[in-house]
Amino acid sequence: MKALILNSGLGSRMGVLTSEHPKCMTEVSPSETILSRQLNQLVDAEIQDVVMTTGLFDGVLERYCQSLDLPLRIRFVKNPVYDKTNYIYSIHCARELLRDDDILLMHGDLVFENEVLDLLLAAPGSGMAVSSTLPLPEKDFKAVVADGFVQKVGTGFFGEGAMAAQALYKLEKADWLRWLDKIAEYCEAGNTGVYAENALNDLDGAANVRAVDVRDLLCAEIDNPDDLAVVSARLREVESRTVYMTFSTDILHGGHIAIIRKAARLGRLVVGVLSDEAVSAYKRYPLVPASERRKLFEGIAGVRKVVEQRTLSYRENLEKYRPDIVVHGDDWCTGFQKPVRDEVVSILAGYGGRLVEFPHSDAPEYREMEARARAELSLPDLRRARLRRTLEMKGFATAMEAHSGITGLIVEKTKVYQDGGTRQFDAMWVSSLCDSTAKGKPDIELVDMTSRFRTIDDIMEVTTKPIIFDGDTGGLTEHFVYTVRSLERMGVSMVIIEDKTGLKKNSLFGTEVAQTQDSIENFSAKIRAGKKAQKTKDFMICARIESLILERGMEDALERAFAFAAAGADAIMIHSRKKDPSEIFEFIEKFRAKDASTPIVLVPTSFNAVTEEEFKERGANIVIYANQLTRTGFPAMQNAARTILEHHRAKECDAMCMSIKDIITLIPEE
Repeated sequence: MKALILNSGLGSRMGVLTSEHPKCMTEVSPSETILSRQLNQLVDAEIQDVVMTTGLFDGVLERYCQSLDLPLRIRFVKNPVYDKTNYIYSIHCARELLRDDDILLMHGDLVFENEVLDLLLAAPGSGMAVSSTLPLPEKDFKAVVADGFVQKVGTGFFGEGAMAAQALYKLEKADWLRWLDKIAEYCEAGNTGVYAENALNDLDGAANVRAVDVRDLLCAEIDNPDDLAVVSARLREVESRTVYMTFSTDILHGGHIAIIRKAARLGRLVVGVLSDEAVSAYKRYPLVPASERRKLFEGIAGVRKVVEQRTLSYRENLEKYRPDIVVHGDDWCTGFQKPVRDEVVSILAGYGGRLVEFPHSDAPEYREMEARARAELSLPDLRRARLRRTLEMKGFATAMEAHSGITGLIVEKTKVYQDGGTRQFDAMWVSSLCDSTAKGKPDIELVDMTSRFRTIDDIMEVTTKPIIFDGDTGGLTEHFVYTVRSLERMGVSMVIIEDKTGLKKNSLFGTEVAQTQDSIENFSAKIRAGKKAQKTKDFMICARIESLILERGMEDALERAFAFAAAGADAIMIHSRKKDPSEIFEFIEKFRAKDASTPIVLVPTSFNAVTEEEFKERGANIVIYANQLTRTGFPAMQNAARTILEHHRAKECDAMCMSIKDIITLIPEE
């Protein structure tokens, strides 16, 4: 695209202000003139080729443009009869330089804010800046608009469809050439004292100029000192605006830089960096912590200030900073982020702010970068460390059971928007019960570790979240050492082993079946051996205490908990089969009275009425939903099978079924 700036007028109504230079060199702020502002706007818009018409003071104008030292190719065309013709003839004089490209046409006395230019350039096809909110001016241009297109432009139109307009155009080459040819007809016939828009009007809409409504945005010409005072005041107001935008990314790419530049052109840019907790709940675990991500943005030109945004909801920061403009990509107009957008629009409306949305950058190379980041999160070293880091970051984590690749993907991708943020599971629980059940085997440690490791492999191959492994009793101490090494090498974050011996029976049977609890000494030795065997500080061993299940009493449970923590256990799991959570609460309270730091793990299968928030408030750190996918999945499959048998066909089953397309979208392409 090529810019055409018309600067051949005399500017006589400016009085002494234009006695030594053309009107375009009039200062509109202490740091810029009308022209320097226009040229810098072209640089920001990546328009490098400029044709500028001149008249009186042509030499002064050329030297001034050179002194700005901008990365522009400016070609000057003087109208030799500038004092006897209108700008239609100036365009005609420059016509041979204007036939090979799309044109951005403006007058040299026009001041417009950056958003006006952005709107014009983003509009489809050819366009002209108009305003549906400003009153029709007495002497200045009006555009007659029908079906969204400009039909006529001039000073005398006040009827139906008339809108305030400014001579700021974006013209596609074919449309521009139609107008340029009509301008040539006028000039060759000696009609050089009229507006160029007279020639445009003769085309009867054939130039396909769309009306681009800039509403109340600054877009005004300066004809006299009064105009200059008004526009300069508006410009100060525009440039003092606060602009706010939020980032969750830890990988900056060209799309991010482009939208930052656009946002910075709208005012003083404040960037909100989402907290690690908010990012991990909304998107994926961040590769770079929030403290470092803030530094990334602090070093970007145009960013005035960087602040923390603690939640996906903007409410807290909007109420604190009250920005005039919030900038975002247009990708949140639908999907689970739409409630966030709706809340932003509502808050802004409450104090007169507004939302500006730019097209979302979704180039293949950006998607590839995100895919690589997710691939990194699936690597053993990064995955293994994430559970411990999640606990350090927010003090609490939730895990959902997964027993296959597809259930792992359900845990990985399921998220809900709630209370100004998103919620998703932090980890996956690979349960001995669910793994055995999926294979049709009893839960008595019959499925060997080789088979169970294959389940972990299946899940890890398609997911990134940390894994907590149900290690049952851990087996013999000598065997447990090798289990620890294998799990750690695979990238598992935690193994949970229970303080029982002999043939495993599910804990929920309690004392209904014979179950033997290991001694404190033996189990502590097993923990110490496991900790000694591991190679990194990231891997965690959790001691599961069965005292309440086996009705051995609270004191026994606490004695074991303190002993196992002293032996090196990274976490303590306390279990109960009672629906009343009071004994669980009592254990947490008494354990926390002496040990404030060792994480407490709960599996609230029986006492399932308690919320995560209450568990966290009381001092628990990890909640595991141990078998819900298995327990809901099998009844659904049984019902589907029964329905087909009853009706001798599959039609009645369709209402129960997820579409194959929806299932496929869960599965990654690579």
